[in-house]
Amino acid sequence: MYTATNPYYTARVRSASIQPTGRRHVWAKLPEVPITSSPVPHLTSLYHFNGAGPYGSRKWPGNCGGNLIKDLLLYFQPTGIVCDPFAGSGTCKEVCDELKLPCMSFDIHTGFDACDPEGFSRSPLFDLIWSHPPYWRMKEYSRDRRDLSRCPTLEAFLIRYAQFFRNCFASLNAGGKLCVLMGDYFDRDGGYIPLVYHTKRLAFAAGFKQHCTDIIRFSHGASSGKKTYTSSFIPSLHDVVAVFEKPMKI
Repeated sequence: MYTATNPYYTARVRSASIQPTGRRHVWAKLPEVPITSSPVPHLTSLYHFNGAGPYGSRKWPGNCGGNLIKDLLLYFQPTGIVCDPFAGSGTCKEVCDELKLPCMSFDIHTGFDACDPEGFSRSPLFDLIWSHPPYWRMKEYSRDRRDLSRCPTLEAFLIRYAQFFRNCFASLNAGGKLCVLMGDYFDRDGGYIPLVYHTKRLAFAAGFKQHCTDIIRFSHGASSGKKTYTSSFIPSLHDVVAVFEKPMKI
């Protein structure tokens, strides 16, 4: 239930004013949450947690706070191995270590290409894969030409991204979950890029089904929130976790 002091059900939302002075805050009351038997009752389709938690490094570009990963793991309670193929600063691995869950963590910076057809072939099957891929070229993460953020065109990105979903499907146990954090953005050349739509389209094409509601993550701490723009547009203050499941029977 909503309370004025509960950080899970209260969201501090900045006004549309981007002026360096005169910033104000508005408190937005989120909808009441039905009582369920969920092991993580505050995990809903609207995810607000304005602290990153003691996991990973906030200096890493696009780092996702570990509290969201922790809540997903506590909800799904995997009994086997967790995998993070876009490890970044190691946030997922640190959460798994705290929860005493086995985790295999990879990244392009250590030479692992999550979009290589052979990339997952020597790994054991996983119970859950947490994935926070690049939002195409919104941020460049490495100088490695295989990096998704280095794809020269959207088509090239989607071809490699599709292979990633096929890799995940082959590497999950039946009933295993794939959690993908993705966001849309406005590209300098391609206009508005609906990457959440493409995420679902490619996941379904690989054989996944959607497991539950999308989780809208409020983008607290995003660097764009501290910038001033001369153009007029509708700022995006969220990204989306889509949760997919590998069917028990294929």
